[in-house]
Amino acid sequence: MNAAANPAHRVASTAFGDQKPGTSGLRKKTVEFQRPHYLENFVQSIFDTQPLRGETLVLGGDGRYYNDVAIGIIARMAAANGVARLLIGQHGWLSTPAASCVIRKYQAAGGIILSASHNPGGPDADFGIKFNAANGGPAPESVTDAIFRRSQVIEGYFIDPGAPPVLDRAGGQSLAGMKIEIIDPVADYLELMRQLFDFKAIGELIGSGFRLCFDAMHAITGPYAKAILEDVLGAPAGTVINGDPLPDFGGGHPDPNLAHAQALVAALWQADGPEFGAASDGDGDRNMVLGRRCYVTPSDSLAVMLAHAERIPGYAGRVIGAARSMPTSLAVDRVAQALNLPCYETPTGWKYFGNLLDAGKVSLCGEESFGTGSDHVREKDGLWAVLFWLNILALRRVSVQEIMNEHWARFGRDYYTRHDYEGLSSEAGAQIMAALRESLASLPGQEHQGLRIEKADDFAYRDPVDDSLSAAQGVRIFLGDGARVVYRLSGTGTSGATLRIYMERCVRDPQALAGDPQAVLGDLVALGRELAQVEEISGRSAPSVIT
Repeated sequence: MNAAANPAHRVASTAFGDQKPGTSGLRKKTVEFQRPHYLENFVQSIFDTQPLRGETLVLGGDGRYYNDVAIGIIARMAAANGVARLLIGQHGWLSTPAASCVIRKYQAAGGIILSASHNPGGPDADFGIKFNAANGGPAPESVTDAIFRRSQVIEGYFIDPGAPPVLDRAGGQSLAGMKIEIIDPVADYLELMRQLFDFKAIGELIGSGFRLCFDAMHAITGPYAKAILEDVLGAPAGTVINGDPLPDFGGGHPDPNLAHAQALVAALWQADGPEFGAASDGDGDRNMVLGRRCYVTPSDSLAVMLAHAERIPGYAGRVIGAARSMPTSLAVDRVAQALNLPCYETPTGWKYFGNLLDAGKVSLCGEESFGTGSDHVREKDGLWAVLFWLNILALRRVSVQEIMNEHWARFGRDYYTRHDYEGLSSEAGAQIMAALRESLASLPGQEHQGLRIEKADDFAYRDPVDDSLSAAQGVRIFLGDGARVVYRLSGTGTSGATLRIYMERCVRDPQALAGDPQAVLGDLVALGRELAQVEEISGRSAPSVIT
């Protein structure tokens, strides 16, 4: 127990077991967080294990249902636990990358971010909370372990009896001696974007009649995109669609992919549609990029960004390396090799990129699950990626499809697809992965679907910064033609399991660059299902989502 807290503000509670939070935080159904003492116990576990007394703390979230109530509770607890200064985004809003920006700019001791990322929101949907460290990035495992251990034995928490702060009015407030500043959630982030990108060139592109559409999916990036794209860069009103944050994201699923951003995709596939389209997710850290009748995979997006980085003002003369998560395609590796830059392959999880960024080993990083970022913050950043692409287009003055065709002709095209089997039982997901791991030793040399397996392993990563070992990060199958199949269980949902199967093959023949990925990868798709025995174990005859 935090003995320095005011005992008059102590509320007794009983600890109860729960899943261990990862670096993406604790995600549960909203009703779980509304249980008596549930949120409070977890938050007190943060205050009991982290040196926040007398420090500055950042607080905000993605505006989903229960966001404002939770912020009021956390603010009163921060006051009772001796936090000196609390920075809160107006309306309780802060995108995850903006929160990272604010933590770093004001040298805060950390931040509490309320979000379940791309998961649906609402009283019957999902809620989440995570602690970000002083570098602005997700807390390392040592911190999340300490918070979890404390949450298992906690017997009470401290909360000030005063009224929660007023969130809709910018300016200074106070609570039990703690200074509270309600800040413009966009201003600091906008200032950082101005330092990185050529806003004049982007504005001139838009002023030339170039049309774009940004789908904020009724999530947190709406205010950011309106302020930057429309108010500053001069895009017409209405360029940002679904731009008002709603507690239930308008009933939609705020995950920027082809399945959940269908209105945007339909607009870009019209012959007279916008030249550029993009979407971001619930908390603003993911992105999808589209050209007219052209979908850019997240893997290709990262590769294109690295290939053009030296031409972007904020990166000119200082690109030192790149990193990708293991399931992400090898497209960025080929660019890094051509530019004589190191490229790191990490497990999935932004903390691994954070170590590399903090150590000055990489400048850009990304993952296939629609997340890209750089050393400007310590989170992936959806709107930053959109501005990066707009800066490229402003410099090149060619279409997205032309940029992709040129890129593939130079580096080869990594045909890539991900098949998600969502909502599996945890038992079925575990059984599929266990069977795959048991077969690893016998797979090399076998032929399936006309393909010869050269190598199979369970990916392990030795961190070059802290020498930590992360084992069992996903099964990889390498084929004789340089192709591969990867299997992972995702941990971003609040119930059940999601099996993700990734297939890729590099094609270097320019004449073969117009093929449909599902057709080009048909044999790998069949191989992936066969080896995993998906239908036999789970009963699923087809994936839930294909990207």
